[in-house]
Amino acid sequence: MSNKPGVLFVCVKNGGKSQMAGGLMRHLAGDTVTVYTAGTKPGPSLNAQSVESLTELGIDISGERTKPITAEMLANVGLIITLGGEAVVDPVPGIEIRNWDTDEPSARGIEGMERMRLVRDDIRGRVEALVEEISATNN
Repeated sequence: MSNKPGVLFVCVKNGGKSQMAGGLMRHLAGDTVTVYTAGTKPGPSLNAQSVESLTELGIDISGERTKPITAEMLANVGLIITLGGEAVVDPVPGIEIRNWDTDEPSARGIEGMERMRLVRDDIRGRVEALVEEISATNN
């Protein structure tokens, strides 16, 4: 295990919200944080609108793949963040688990890229705050 802080972002399919959070974290924190993403029930592929919404910010996650939580991930993180209400991760000794109950614009009738941009911007604000928190803790 490295002395670098590690974060695991988890959603159900690992195709949208967790991938966006991971891409944003890597972009904002650079190599100061080890970042993993995973799904509780990984889907077949990334959500194309999630990929496109980050491309608009100059962040390319098109090379990422959906994956389950692994022992290697758990060995290298001190924080697991679940995104949305459906992804549930069992407690792991020594690892803090937080839930980000992210914005769901579809509940307000907002769909398509407009929905995805709102989700992205909600996650971006949370990731920015987390980067600041981790920086303050590790300096």
